[in-house]
Amino acid sequence: MQTTKKDIRSLSKEDLRNFFVSQGDKSFRGNQVYEWLWSKGAHHFDDMTNLSKETRNMLEAHFVINHIKVDTMQHSNDGTIKNAVRLHDGLVVESVLIPTETRTTACVSSQVGCSLDCNFCATARLKRMRNLAPDEIYDQVVAIDQESRLYHNRPLSNIVFMGMGEPLMNYNNVMKAIDMITSDEGLGMSPKRITVSTSGVSKMIKKMADDEVKFKLAVSLHSAVEEIRNHIMPFTKSFPLPELREALEYWYRKTKSKITYEYVVWGGINDDKKSIDALVKFCKYVPCKVNLIEYNPIDDGEFQQAAPEAIDAYIKALENAGIVAKVRRSRGKDIDAACGQLANKS
Repeated sequence: MQTTKKDIRSLSKEDLRNFFVSQGDKSFRGNQVYEWLWSKGAHHFDDMTNLSKETRNMLEAHFVINHIKVDTMQHSNDGTIKNAVRLHDGLVVESVLIPTETRTTACVSSQVGCSLDCNFCATARLKRMRNLAPDEIYDQVVAIDQESRLYHNRPLSNIVFMGMGEPLMNYNNVMKAIDMITSDEGLGMSPKRITVSTSGVSKMIKKMADDEVKFKLAVSLHSAVEEIRNHIMPFTKSFPLPELREALEYWYRKTKSKITYEYVVWGGINDDKKSIDALVKFCKYVPCKVNLIEYNPIDDGEFQQAAPEAIDAYIKALENAGIVAKVRRSRGKDIDAACGQLANKS
């Protein structure tokens, strides 16, 4: 049965070289197959035209290529594209292409569903079914790069891990995917153009610092008042603000990389002076910038957009404190495709 075959992309280049030797072939065949799988993005063994038919049949007998399939692609009036991505086992995740005048950004998923329980997030209402494999994460980026070239006449410039799932709860696979995305044998993208967004898993932030990663870090903070943060994101009781602060200070000491705080302002929840003052104070611990995010309501419940005056009050207080802040407007509203843990999932 096909389902018993191993996904060939779970093999390293050395594994592939050794496999060909075990089949009585030359080890360099492994290099050829590796190039087809990653830099050339082959979906099928028959695509590997510099291999003999006999070799391709042999690969077909031993392995599968569990490539993703973009099931549906929705185009927004503002140029945003939302992909419903079907995985080999029939599960579906989302990825989004977000264009501006100067760049195109891929927003990619790292889990099917989510491990966390953020009350404002539609994805959190889906139980986590499984982690994505490195190749499934990589494939999302390849697909969006192709869409960027086709619809916007330029290659993909940036990647954010801000789709479905908490990336740091799928740490090893996310790191392997980034290694391949940044490798010359993969997409060759600069790690400085990649941002991993976490809801604040402190111990994994420290691990990233110890692993000397080169990409950028964003934290979905949403409140610097402990009780409000715990209400918005109940799981954060396990990662209290003093612990998060310590992890972020550790991150900056090790990496010297500025942190971005993602911050939604909701009416009647965190739109008061106490919340503003707390955020300004928290921002002074580590060099950072703040993205204030326009919220897409997922229902008629308690989480609703704040008044423009509340956003203005945040901007004024942050700028007066010398902290860079900007408002990130929701994209793709007409196709329901705001990027991030905030995505209004269909």
